[in-house]
Amino acid sequence: MKTLLDIRRDLHRIPELGFKEVKTQAYLLEQIHSLPQDRLTIVTWKTGIVVKVEGLQPTQTIGWRTDIDGLPITEATDVAFSSEHMGRMHACGHDMHMTVALGLLQKIVESPLNDHMVFLFQPAEESPGGALPMLHWLKEEQPELMPDKIFAYHVAPEYSVGTIATRPGLLFANTSELYMDLLGKEGHAAYPHQAKDMSIAAATLLLQLQSIVSRVVNPMKPAVLTIGKFSSGTVQNIISGHARLEGTIRTMDASTMTLIKEKIEAFCHATEIAFDCDVKIDYGSSYYQVYNNEDIANDFLAFAEQHEATNAIHCEAAMTGEDFGYFLKDIPGMLFWAGVDSPFGLHHAKMNPSEKVLDYLVPFVDKYFRTLTSK
Repeated sequence: MKTLLDIRRDLHRIPELGFKEVKTQAYLLEQIHSLPQDRLTIVTWKTGIVVKVEGLQPTQTIGWRTDIDGLPITEATDVAFSSEHMGRMHACGHDMHMTVALGLLQKIVESPLNDHMVFLFQPAEESPGGALPMLHWLKEEQPELMPDKIFAYHVAPEYSVGTIATRPGLLFANTSELYMDLLGKEGHAAYPHQAKDMSIAAATLLLQLQSIVSRVVNPMKPAVLTIGKFSSGTVQNIISGHARLEGTIRTMDASTMTLIKEKIEAFCHATEIAFDCDVKIDYGSSYYQVYNNEDIANDFLAFAEQHEATNAIHCEAAMTGEDFGYFLKDIPGMLFWAGVDSPFGLHHAKMNPSEKVLDYLVPFVDKYFRTLTSK
């Protein structure tokens, strides 16, 4: 297998969107097949991969999940290994995630754990969501590959390399994309009575939506409803017959997400009546909260606190979203942040994680798994 540095840079050059990670899958398989195969089982699912390493004296199966897709962002880092795919970038660190997974896989192949180990290379984390269908596939068609415990990490630009941050319980929010299309009737600006103006309808709906969090949601239950994009019309003297609102919903509990969606639908129905139009709603990718098993997270933090090269932080929950939450809903486990010391945040065109994290994180997690399987 190549060096971790070379792997990261190779993967960074070929970012692909969800369920289109064809080159990425081929590259990962090439690296996996370069390892000794006598203890390996390799299965593909869509553009994803599952690799099982047989344990020496197994009593359980430990899972490690990595996401493999990129984002529809044009890279602006100016690094020598920039994306070769125009308008695509690993701006969320999934290239780092995959590299760490391959590094762990190599270590465990070369020196197996007592327990079985399963590596899940999951497509489409960013969109439309690969965790839930992959989990269903595992349950229904590959139950022997289902982990008893599962772990994952995410790069954290704001922390320095060597910093590990997580918490027991809720770590990431419930999230949902939100797309609303308002369909009326286009018309000449001089004859507004003959048109159905969707700019006015959408503007009114946007303002109404802002009352949901402030006046409907319990203020003790944090929530966000943001409309980040409003598009309507074609030219200055034509009344718009179509408008589109795009946004996101984030909540700290599942019931609040349900409540917000119910109120959105009520406001959309009221808009249809008031403006004599049609409103179509698409929630896009909806992700379940990331809820860390409390015993596992506390055990992991205790290990990190004793690790001499690690700065362990018990962090606050965040309104970020991750479809790893679907795995944690069914399987005890946890997700943690790992510092990568970048001045630019996640999904930024200049986000460039420190590659020093690779040589730190792989042995750190490997050592943790060896203590876990010796218990």
